[in-house]
Amino acid sequence: MIPRILVRAFGAALAAMMLVSCTQEAPTEAAALLTVVEPRPEIYAEFTLTADLSHLTDNQREMIKLLIDASQIMDDLYWRQTYGDDYQTWLSSIGIDEVREFAELNYGPWDRLDADKPFIEGVGAKPLGANFYPTDMSKEEFDAAYLPGKKGLYSLLRRDEAGELKILPYHIAYAAELQQTADILRAAATLAESPEFSTYLKLRAVALVSDEFQISDMNWMDMKDNDIDVVIGPIETYEDGLFGIRAAYESFVLIKDKAWSDRLSRYTDFLPALQEGLPVPDEYKWETPGTDSDLNAYEVIYTAGQANAGSKTIAINLPNDEEVQLAKGTRRLQLKNAMQAKFDMILEPIADELVGESQRRHVTFDAFFANTMFHEVAHGLGIKNTIDGTRRVREALVDLASSIEEGKADVLGLYMITELNKQGELGDVEIMDYYVTFMASIFRSTRFGASSAHGKANMVRFNFFTEMGAFLRDAETGKYTVDFEAMQNAMTELSRLLLTLQGDGDYEGAAELTNTKGVIGAQLQADLDRLTAAGIPVDIVFKQGVRELGLD
Repeated sequence: MIPRILVRAFGAALAAMMLVSCTQEAPTEAAALLTVVEPRPEIYAEFTLTADLSHLTDNQREMIKLLIDASQIMDDLYWRQTYGDDYQTWLSSIGIDEVREFAELNYGPWDRLDADKPFIEGVGAKPLGANFYPTDMSKEEFDAAYLPGKKGLYSLLRRDEAGELKILPYHIAYAAELQQTADILRAAATLAESPEFSTYLKLRAVALVSDEFQISDMNWMDMKDNDIDVVIGPIETYEDGLFGIRAAYESFVLIKDKAWSDRLSRYTDFLPALQEGLPVPDEYKWETPGTDSDLNAYEVIYTAGQANAGSKTIAINLPNDEEVQLAKGTRRLQLKNAMQAKFDMILEPIADELVGESQRRHVTFDAFFANTMFHEVAHGLGIKNTIDGTRRVREALVDLASSIEEGKADVLGLYMITELNKQGELGDVEIMDYYVTFMASIFRSTRFGASSAHGKANMVRFNFFTEMGAFLRDAETGKYTVDFEAMQNAMTELSRLLLTLQGDGDYEGAAELTNTKGVIGAQLQADLDRLTAAGIPVDIVFKQGVRELGLD
C-alpha cells in the first residue's frame, strides 16, 4: 500500500498537469480553502447485478450483450460530460489503489455523497456546469447571450474563435460515438422477440443521432409485450448544477418481473381522482394526469453513465418530456433487486440504530417498495405549467426545479398511500409501516449529502416534518419515532407548499425554502455519524457485466 502522503502529493501534481486539458476550473483563493476529503470506497457495499435469464431465447441473450455494449458508450459520453474529454488519460495516470477506485465510483475527483468535495489535492471545486459550459462562463454572460436554443437539453455551449458563446448539439459533438451506438441498437433490433421492442430500438437509434427523442419516447410509452427493456440516451438534468437544463447520458438494461408487475399495474388508474383531491385550489391541479402510464417491476442487470454515478437509482419515472407526459403519462419502473439490496444492506441496519424500539417493526420491505413506487407515480400529480400559463414549471424554477419536484414526489407519494389506504385499496396493511419506513428512508437518503436534487429534497422534508412534530427524537436513546396525527398534518402542509411554489413559478420562495430547510443540522449530523461509526454502508456499487450474467 502506498503511503497516503505520497498519494496526495501525486494527486496534486497530476491535477496541476491536467488543469489545462480538463474541465476543472483553475484553483482560486477560495478553491484553495476547500476541504479535501479522504477517498472512501468503503462506504459502498458491493452488489452483483444478475437475474434469472433461463426463460430467454438465445437471440434475447445475444441482444442483452449488445445492449451492454451500447451502454458502455453512454458511460464514455457521461464521463466526457461530467469531467472532460481527457478523462481516460487522467484515470490511467492515477493507477493507485482506493484513489482510482473512488474516482471511478464518482466519475471524477469529487465525492458525490459528500457535497462534491474534492478527494485529490489541487483540483478545486467541481464546476457547477460540469463540462456542459465553458468553465469561465458566468450566468450573466449566459443570460445576456443571444443564442436561440441556448436552453436546449441536448447541446453543449462552447466558445468560437472570437471567444463568443456558440451552441454545439450533442449529435455533432459526439457524432462518431452516437452513430456506433445507433448501429448497435439496430443490430439488437434484429434479435428482439418483441416486435414493439424491435421498433423502439430502431426509433431510439434515429433519436440518438438526431437529438430528436419525442417520437421514440411516445413509442416507448406504447410498449407492453417486451420482457427486456433499455433506457438509453441523454435523460436526466441533475449533472447540470448551473441551470438544471442539460441532459446527461445514461443507460439501464432491464428484465421485467411479470409477477410483481401484475400486482402494481392497477394503481395508475387512481391518478385523476387523486389529482382532484390534492390539498390546493383548483387552479393548481387543473391538468389531467395521463392514465396510460405503466407501473412495472424490473430486475436491473446493467447501468451506465448518470445511472451508475454515486448513489444508485432504485426507481425510474420517464419520459421527462412534459408533452409526452400530458399525452401518454409516464412509465414507472421499480428496480426491485436494487431496492432489495438497499433495504437489506442499509435500511434495516439504519432502522436498528435510529428507529425507536416501539416502532422498529414498522420498517418493512413492502412499505419501502411502495413508498418508492408511489414517489414515482406522484411525479404525475400537480401541474407541469405555471398557473399563469406563461412557462413550464421547470423553466420558472431553473436550478431549483429538480429538488422541488423530487420533494413534491416524496410527499405526494405518501399522500397517495394515505388516500388509497382510506379507500381500502392497499389491502390489509398498517399505515404506520409506510410512515415509519418513510422516516427511516430519509436517514438513508440524507447520507447522500445535500448537494443533489434528491439530497436537498430529503433535508427540506426532514426539517419540515421535525418542526411540525411528526418526527420525535428521544434525547435519552437518540432514536426517532413518528407521531401519527402530526405526520398527516405535515404531509398536507408540505404538499400544499410545494404545489403552490410550482404553480406560481415562485423561484424566490423555492430558494428560501431550500436555503432555510435544505440543510443538515448539527443534531442530525451527529446521528448520521453514528451510522458511519457502526460501519453501515452509505450506498451500493454494482458488480456487473456479461460475466456476472453468465453470458460470457
